[in-house]
Amino acid sequence: MGGRVRTEADVPIRRYGQLLVRYLRPQRGRALLLGVLLCTSIVLQLANPQIVRAFLDAASGTGPLEDLWVAALAFLAVAVVQQISAVATSYVSETVGWTATNLMRADLAEHCLRLDLSFHKRHTPGELIERIDGDVNALANFFSQLVVRVLGNGLVLAGVLVLMFREDWRLGLGFAVFAVLALASLNQVRNVAVPHFVTARQSTAAIIGFIQERIAGTEDIRSGGFVPHVMRRFYDLQRDRLRKQQKSASMGSFVFSTNQAVFTLGYGMTFTLGAWLFGAGALSLGAVYLAVHYMEMLQRPLSQITQQMEDLQKAGASVTRIDALLRTENAVPDGAGGAGAPLPTGPLSVELDRVSFAYADEPEGHILSDVSFHLGPGKALGLLGRTGSGKSTLVKLVFRFHDATSGAVRVGGADVRTLRVADLRRRIGMVTQDVQLFHATVRQNLTFFQEGIPDEQIMAALERLGLSDWFRALPEGLDTELAAGAAGLSAGEQQLLAFTRVFLRDPGLVILDEASSRLDPATERLVEAAVDRLLEHRTAIVIAHRLHTVERVDDVLVLEGGRVVEYGPRARLGADAGSRYGRLLRTGAELALA
Repeated sequence: MGGRVRTEADVPIRRYGQLLVRYLRPQRGRALLLGVLLCTSIVLQLANPQIVRAFLDAASGTGPLEDLWVAALAFLAVAVVQQISAVATSYVSETVGWTATNLMRADLAEHCLRLDLSFHKRHTPGELIERIDGDVNALANFFSQLVVRVLGNGLVLAGVLVLMFREDWRLGLGFAVFAVLALASLNQVRNVAVPHFVTARQSTAAIIGFIQERIAGTEDIRSGGFVPHVMRRFYDLQRDRLRKQQKSASMGSFVFSTNQAVFTLGYGMTFTLGAWLFGAGALSLGAVYLAVHYMEMLQRPLSQITQQMEDLQKAGASVTRIDALLRTENAVPDGAGGAGAPLPTGPLSVELDRVSFAYADEPEGHILSDVSFHLGPGKALGLLGRTGSGKSTLVKLVFRFHDATSGAVRVGGADVRTLRVADLRRRIGMVTQDVQLFHATVRQNLTFFQEGIPDEQIMAALERLGLSDWFRALPEGLDTELAAGAAGLSAGEQQLLAFTRVFLRDPGLVILDEASSRLDPATERLVEAAVDRLLEHRTAIVIAHRLHTVERVDDVLVLEGGRVVEYGPRARLGADAGSRYGRLLRTGAELALA
């Protein structure tokens, strides 16, 4: 039932290319400018050694002395332009990189928000933050510099070989053999560290998830005396992370050491060939300098390539994890919009037909078993049952946060699996005991940041729910800023915001998780009046924790162990001395519903 993940041990090269095309296409202009700057920089890199070669030849007597001034001025001019080009290239490449990674973060965040609840059950918020932000950060250099440097250094290599063959075919051949050996050795070690970087990043994600969970449970940890246990576990995770980070760093250093050894051989080859050809009169002093300088030029870009290979390995680890996340399939696939007409306007019927549900990782333990009921349009159903009886799971199936293992869930006469998820949820409103409010204004919290909803419509909703006086008492009205976590608001005030938020959506089905169970009597009366208005001309499912809450419903359904043990009209069951609901009414067993 959960999101299905397809992982790959090694990300194909084409996947890197797909990512580049996908996230660089929106900024084609910048990418083109970056290419122009890159080519300019390469031409200048290859030109300046030629100027120094001319200067040396002129100074050693093999060229006209008047060329010294020209060469010196040309060298300074090219050096200045080269520095300007380098700064511009760095600026544009960083802009390209951060723009691309920000687009990727947005895609990952949206993808995670669309995945089913079983996925979020398996992954902690801290882990997902590391996947969305930490892994993407590792790709910033991949987008901004990796391709630029790899392509640029490829052009530099080609230019150096052409110029060396022009000087002397033996020198050119030596450089060509060296380039082939260097590239072959670097290619051999390219993927050595990828698995170690993957495990290192996973260890980081585990620590972030651990910290996030423990900070959220600070009160329980301190009151229960669990601080030593938490710290011991934290030290264990840190030790595991240290070992994995050390291993990944050691394997990354192996790539760098290979590069250094290869270039030591390259310098030896260059000095040997240069001395031999200079002694034979085949090369001038300036040409020998040119060969040594071009070898140094090869070392700098190929050393950068080595660093980029390490970044590529880190990027490979991140791409592996990002690719796996993007390929995680939603266990609740979107429907085609319904076989017939869309959901009707007005109140919606709700029907469960022999519905059973179990999590994919717990197939033997059904949360719901063979549940059936029919709720007509405009009617209200009260859900009763102890904690763990399956009330919340039943509601999640109606919302299609999960799909039933067997049976059918119908809303408005349509199987929810045939409906578009967005269309279904747009017609359902829910108010829970724990209202999620954001650090934003009251207006933004009521409209869920949707622009275009006029204040008149908001105030009309507040008036309809009888809440206008309460909201007028806010210091800045609808522009009152709410603190993070709704700090400063009572449970009743949070519920009032939630009711208005639902009322603005005008859903055909409202689900209430007994919004009044935590309120003081005065606020409860205000909320009860708002509930009555909210449920007018709407279908309702009320998850009850107190008996008086179900006085407004038409039917009662009692769950126990995921099964329906009683279902029928509230009035009939209340009058039946042998019914469970009737016994609860006579004993006033409120706690039995908690």
